[in-house]
Amino acid sequence: MWRKSSRSNNGNNSNCVEVSLVGRSARVRDSKNPTGPTVALPDWQAFLDAAKRGRFGA
Repeated sequence: MWRKSSRSNNGNNSNCVEVSLVGRSARVRDSKNPTGPTVALPDWQAFLDAAKRGRFGA
């Protein structure tokens, strides 16, 4: 099941992604292109932790 952030419902859906979780892994896609490519993340929690620490820039 694909889920979109609750913060994306502000009327401006131009920059939204959706996430599908399976165990510890996740797939991420552009909500405007649901049949397009996805990104596989083998450890979703590790990705979130790294993002919170600013590992991916601003």
